Amino acid sequence: MRNFGPPGSREKHRTGAWQFRAQAVSQKTRKKSVSKVSKKVAAASRGATKSRVRASVRDDRKATKAAAAKSSKNKRSAMPNKTAKTAAKATGSKATASKVAPKIAPKIAPKAVSNKPAVKPVAAAIKPAAKAPAVAPRVEEPKKVLTQRQGFKTHEFVVYPAHGVGQILAIEEQEIAGAKLELFVINFMKDKMTLRVPTAKVANVGMRKLSEPALVKRALETLKGRARVKRTMWSRRAQEYEAKINSGDIVAIAEVVRDLYRSESQPEQSYSERQLYEAALDRLSREIAVVQRVTETEAVKEIESQLAKSPRRGAKAETEVEADGEADGDPDVDGDDAAVADEAA
Repeated sequence: MRNFGPPGSREKHRTGAWQFRAQAVSQKTRKKSVSKVSKKVAAASRGATKSRVRASVRDDRKATKAAAAKSSKNKRSAMPNKTAKTAAKATGSKATASKVAPKIAPKIAPKAVSNKPAVKPVAAAIKPAAKAPAVAPRVEEPKKVLTQRQGFKTHEFVVYPAHGVGQILAIEEQEIAGAKLELFVINFMKDKMTLRVPTAKVANVGMRKLSEPALVKRALETLKGRARVKRTMWSRRAQEYEAKINSGDIVAIAEVVRDLYRSESQPEQSYSERQLYEAALDRLSREIAVVQRVTETEAVKEIESQLAKSPRRGAKAETEVEADGEADGDPDVDGDDAAVADEAA
């Protein structure tokens, strides 16, 4: 056992420690109580200030309401007794108020400006409703009827190279693949066919007007001439005849009729020759009938009469043509000679 000293010293030591502890605890409790009191005082002061502010705001509101009521009463009572001076003062007060207004209430101005555009759409919506009756008659207006394009008129007879003589019934506008096109509507009575040709492609197609009387006379004179047949294969000559028929040239068509014509004293035509001859005769007779204003039968009779005036094609004519061909070296020979050569081949 250790000796810490006499017993009296131990008691003193214990009593001193307890006293120190008691003092520390008392200080802590004092600090806590002081902080609680200060918090309560601060809360009370805040509540008092808030109540004072509220009371002051209420008093201010009441005062402003009372002042406004008094001013309105004074204005009403002073209205009958206004003079020029009071009016001038009122205008001056309004001017000052207008100067001060932008500073006091800048937030109100945008609202007033924003309200103006809201009224404009209503007026804009009302205006078309008033104009609607004026627009309706324009839609009902009929389209203008086209009567002439590229020098061709409606109800006029024209010559289409691949089909012969036809009549223009109308000029139409059609929308094809999103593009508008003007078309000639051509009717071919004999073929029972209607053809639509773009007005912009008339020159490329070769469509033309009827031949002049002088050109028709020249074609009839061509029929009186001697047939000119080349010494080539029939297939090549058939192609040349078809090209002449589809060319649309009246003189070229007359040459085909002249070369393929056979009189009673001559051998009959082959099937292909007959087909080409009838096609050429049909094209020629149609155009002559329209130009001379006669029927097709009358036109055919006139063509045949001109062909009958051509040189005779008998045995004597063949010998003469052969002699002329040997003397002149002409590659073209009589039609009967070529036909006999084809048959021999």
